[in-house]
Amino acid sequence: MSILLSHADILTSVDGRFKTLKDAYLGIEGNTIVYIGKDRPKTPFQKEKMMQGKLLMPGLVNAHGHSAMTLLRGLGSDLNLQEWLFDTMMPIEDRMDREDIEAGRSLAMLEMIASGTTMFSDMYMYPEDAVKLCGQAGLKGNFSRVMQCFDPKETYEENGRGPLNNSYFEVYNDSYDGRIKIDYMIHAEYTTLPEITRSYIADANKRNALIHTHISETKKEHEECKEKYGKTPIEWFNDLGAFEHPAYVAHCVWVEDGDLEIMKEKNVTCVHNPSSNMKIGSGFAPIVKMLEMGINVALGTDGAASNNNLNMFEEMHLASVIHNGYTLDPTVLPADTVLKMATVNGARALGRPDTGSLEVGKKADIIALDMDKPHLIPNIDTVPLIVYSAQGADVCMTMVDGKILYEDGEFLTLDKKEIYAKVERSLRKLYQ
Repeated sequence: MSILLSHADILTSVDGRFKTLKDAYLGIEGNTIVYIGKDRPKTPFQKEKMMQGKLLMPGLVNAHGHSAMTLLRGLGSDLNLQEWLFDTMMPIEDRMDREDIEAGRSLAMLEMIASGTTMFSDMYMYPEDAVKLCGQAGLKGNFSRVMQCFDPKETYEENGRGPLNNSYFEVYNDSYDGRIKIDYMIHAEYTTLPEITRSYIADANKRNALIHTHISETKKEHEECKEKYGKTPIEWFNDLGAFEHPAYVAHCVWVEDGDLEIMKEKNVTCVHNPSSNMKIGSGFAPIVKMLEMGINVALGTDGAASNNNLNMFEEMHLASVIHNGYTLDPTVLPADTVLKMATVNGARALGRPDTGSLEVGKKADIIALDMDKPHLIPNIDTVPLIVYSAQGADVCMTMVDGKILYEDGEFLTLDKKEIYAKVERSLRKLYQ
């Protein structure tokens, strides 16, 4: 199937820089962008879609989250991380069964699709269910059986998470026309033990798979790791072999200079979660320094329990302004840089170099913004307008691999009414 999107403003990418074309054309053949230009292409397309008053831009990449935690949205507000996680989140999560997790994950996919996210990384339970749901929804997703281990007497085989993820990798990696990736995700240093984690990492490295974990989210976590092992969390994971292949790590709020040198040398991506870090009071990650060093930085929402939404436009806005304010310098994180963090940098982190920007030859992962909104007028400079003014609710079309998933408030691959009913059943059970 080929389709021509006509008379749209298009935020394309030329030599790594954003460029806006006015009243232009974008042609798609199958799942790939084959034409972008001001002139109508001479090659015919099977379908033409008029897009006047719309801005086409790359789909957003949510590089760190916990999808089913939409069911915990608003729970445990105004607590520090340890109280929030161990005293509030985990007791409720222990009561969540497979149906609850599917309901929460489905709700998250509705929210992401409607606000312009086309690809996401999900650190949560029952990844096999997530794969099937993501496949049905038409999104791109990275999933894993997350490693956790607490019993020092337990063997790798007895723990079971590693062997199970190996089987997931063999069955699901690159499934659904390549939209699904199986990573090797480790919850954190403080929820694992060295030997089992080493074996899990070795299995990942045998498969050239991506590793993902939480790193130095809070000062307490960071300092306790140093007291326990004489190493920072980055050093601990590095010594276990976690960074022999590209990895992406969430938060990095309390990383030290030596940690940054490891990240640069080993091509480790930081996934910045500004809303979550601010809400939980974790602190300001040294994002400006990372970018100056050439470290890849992506953006994520974290879970809806610590954010409390999955709106990547909000993450872009907050990522920019908090670092300007913290450094007392409005030039340190320009809009162009932040938009790359939410698009092409995230795609790189999740192992998808074929997407993240609107260029001929890349996958047609495209969202459209309705520019007929008071807060989007005038459009003097498109990239700052997106980062500082646009909202997730401005998204009027979400397309992945050339297939429209959402348009003008209608979900085309998921049943919103059915998902809401499932969510309501789970909420009654969990909170009564």
